[in-house]
Amino acid sequence: MGFQKPPGTQDILPGQSAKWQRVEAIARELCRRFGFGEIRTPVFETTELYQRGVGETTDIVEKEMYTFIDRGERSVTLRPEGTAGVVRAYVENKLYGEPDISKLYYMGPMFRYERAQAGRYRQFHQFGVEALGSTDPSLDAEVIALGYTFYTEVGLSGVRVELNSVGTPEIRAAFREELLAFLRPKRELLCQDCQARMERNPLRVLDCKKDQHHFEGAPSILDSLDEACTAHFEQVKAHLDAMNIPYVVNPRMVRGLDYYTHTAFEYKAEGIGAIDTIGGGGRYNGLVADVGGPDQPGVGLGLGLERTLLLLEKQGATPPEPQIDIYLVALGEAAEREVTRLLHELRLRGLAGERDYLGRKMKAQMKSADRLRARYTAILGDDELAKGEIALKHMASGEQQTVRLTELADRLTTPNIERNE
Repeated sequence: MGFQKPPGTQDILPGQSAKWQRVEAIARELCRRFGFGEIRTPVFETTELYQRGVGETTDIVEKEMYTFIDRGERSVTLRPEGTAGVVRAYVENKLYGEPDISKLYYMGPMFRYERAQAGRYRQFHQFGVEALGSTDPSLDAEVIALGYTFYTEVGLSGVRVELNSVGTPEIRAAFREELLAFLRPKRELLCQDCQARMERNPLRVLDCKKDQHHFEGAPSILDSLDEACTAHFEQVKAHLDAMNIPYVVNPRMVRGLDYYTHTAFEYKAEGIGAIDTIGGGGRYNGLVADVGGPDQPGVGLGLGLERTLLLLEKQGATPPEPQIDIYLVALGEAAEREVTRLLHELRLRGLAGERDYLGRKMKAQMKSADRLRARYTAILGDDELAKGEIALKHMASGEQQTVRLTELADRLTTPNIERNE
């Protein structure tokens, strides 16, 4: 038996990659409109960055990281999430010294050793944004709105925003004791994961899907917020209301990363099995200092592209595959050589063109043009070549006309020609 891809990975083949490209193009265009610039960081970092940045009691650090010793005896880790690496780059490159805030976005593969399930892979892809240098609650709302707009513009329906405030580290420490007092009498009723989390990271217990019925009457962190945290949260909601971004407040929602402060949020959608979270993020005002930089605030999000594409497929709203502009059919040896020249000319003029390479009959070539969703087919035989002409057919209408060979490129690039954008 030949080689197979590792468990939890996937091959993204040309038909599927076209859908990926469409979704990625929407993300990039959205970031341009929102004023975010692209940053590209390494796919591996020193292990300590994730231990300090993500948090040693998180599932990611404890159980899911791909960590190894390199040939220089250094411990390195394939990136399990995007924020820590972006913040490291922000500090190392002294972006905090610029007069304006830093608004950055990234897109690429992440790695976590997780149990494979619908929409979850060990190598997966995220689109994320980070805004560093301001505590303004309008920036929290802007980041939330960007994510919601992304899901809308790729064609998803039924996406909802869940919102919470997790306060400051001091507020969480006090709330932790209050929560433990509520949880300890129920310990034996909870699942093994919750029992393990109780002492190390009790806020994560409230996020358990299996034990929600045991949490009736649990204290709410919203009741523990001080005046400043409450004011920040109220302003975030007011800015979301101003943009007509729908949301619900979920006081039990926490994120699986230790660095969040104040605002935390998730995007939820039904249709991909037991997991309904398709993205999320929050504010992280202490993270820059934790990785060795100045005390600069930040807020960001990370959205799973696999889950986005899976939901699009489930909803029947998969972004359309891009069509080609023209499929050239050659009938005869001299016509074959001319089609080679003509196709190259059309491609240099910015048109997407294709031809047959399998020596098929004309009927089979026309079927190939249909499969490639060609806007036009152009048929060139030796007789047409002798006249310096080519038959051009518009596939949607069936209309056919004769065009001079020397005018074909101009005919297809004329602005009034219908194009697939």
